[in-house]
Amino acid sequence: MRTGELGFWWRSVGGPEPARDPLPGPAEADVAIVGAGYTGLWTAYYLKRAQPSLQVVVLEGETAGFGASGRNGGWVSGFFSGPARVYERRGGRAGYAALQRAMFATVDEVGGFLAEHELEADFVKGGQLTVAVNPAQARRLRESVASHREDGLGEEDLRELSAAQLAGRVAVAGACGATFTPHVARVHPTKLLRGLAAVVEGLGVTIYEHTPVTEIRPRAALTPAGKVGARWIVRATEGYTASLRGLRRALVPMNSSMIITERLPAQAWEQIGWGGRELLSDGAHVYVYLQRTEDGRIAIGGRGVPYRFGSRTDGSTETAPGTVESLRARLAAMFPAASHVPLDQAWSGVLGMPRDWCMSVDADPAAGLAWAGGYVGEGVAAANLAGRTLRDLMLGERTELAALPWVGRRPRAWEPEPLRWAAIHGVYSLYRRADRSEQRSGRPSRLGRFLDALSGRR
Repeated sequence: MRTGELGFWWRSVGGPEPARDPLPGPAEADVAIVGAGYTGLWTAYYLKRAQPSLQVVVLEGETAGFGASGRNGGWVSGFFSGPARVYERRGGRAGYAALQRAMFATVDEVGGFLAEHELEADFVKGGQLTVAVNPAQARRLRESVASHREDGLGEEDLRELSAAQLAGRVAVAGACGATFTPHVARVHPTKLLRGLAAVVEGLGVTIYEHTPVTEIRPRAALTPAGKVGARWIVRATEGYTASLRGLRRALVPMNSSMIITERLPAQAWEQIGWGGRELLSDGAHVYVYLQRTEDGRIAIGGRGVPYRFGSRTDGSTETAPGTVESLRARLAAMFPAASHVPLDQAWSGVLGMPRDWCMSVDADPAAGLAWAGGYVGEGVAAANLAGRTLRDLMLGERTELAALPWVGRRPRAWEPEPLRWAAIHGVYSLYRRADRSEQRSGRPSRLGRFLDALSGRR
């Protein structure tokens, strides 16, 4: 099994393309975007489509897609993190409902982009199954459906499945029920990233790689090669935001790890099923997320070491052996038919987490600063919505997207160290204890509910 590197997705397409040139020196542009991941590239794409005359440059510290955009689980999800009440404070229930519908539509927006530009990225809109593997999880899933009903989702958006109905789709060992939503699609994240970058460059956008930005100021981004001045500076750094001066406590770089199997034999797939290519997760507090790949593998991810002291990021993407074994065990428990299939690769990466678990986007015309992020792992789709929203905000368009209640949110800063490290590790340790308790007793954990309320997760 390989470990580290940039992960299986990159290796499956032959690795990163030859490096693009770094910024040669001080420069001027209409728009300078910091970060060549999904957020930065979607923003560049929609701006250039709206106003082709704009001079747009993208400044990337490593290579395009180096971060979470090239290492994620391949979920184009129409859902987003954080409790509804946070968004309702800004837009009421109608505003929250509008945001949810915009996210649902974003899944099709990504699929439409791939179709329009004739890009192959293994996109399949098969929906998502969240599986209960014990009675406690089943009860929590029922409560989740009831809560979403109150928020305006109908049976066509999210529904419960019995154990028998689930088994008709995919055979998960020990499952006692599930929920299903059609508003999620599978994608090969690196194929999407590379295709998007190529389209953006075809529109006349210049991507400078190996050009780290150390500080963002009004209408200026500072790099070792010199200052880049622009009417708009867009911060699209997500999990790497803490590396920018003055922003260490804005977003926590939360770690997530993945493993992927070799191709499963045909007889294993006959036992498992999974012909609909749904995205799959379990109902645990510390959950796992899975996809069946186009070439017949299973990729599974989850939290290992959740956070490194001082908001450090590990560019080597090494994955702790204990994390690999934990993910392997979860895979074998859910799919015994895959338990003897060798692992191909393990890798890790960071995602951006705000203090209140809720995403945000904004643009300040007075300072010429715009930003988006805090997707908490839902960024494959949310970054697309962010790009379209930033386009409207930066161009001064009063659209429905510009009025959504995630616009203009300012989450409070994370606690300083060592409180930040202790709190995050403590919460995840207790969540794991809650999961173990539920597995033994079959009853929802009071500790889990307390942690949800304490952390603001729900």
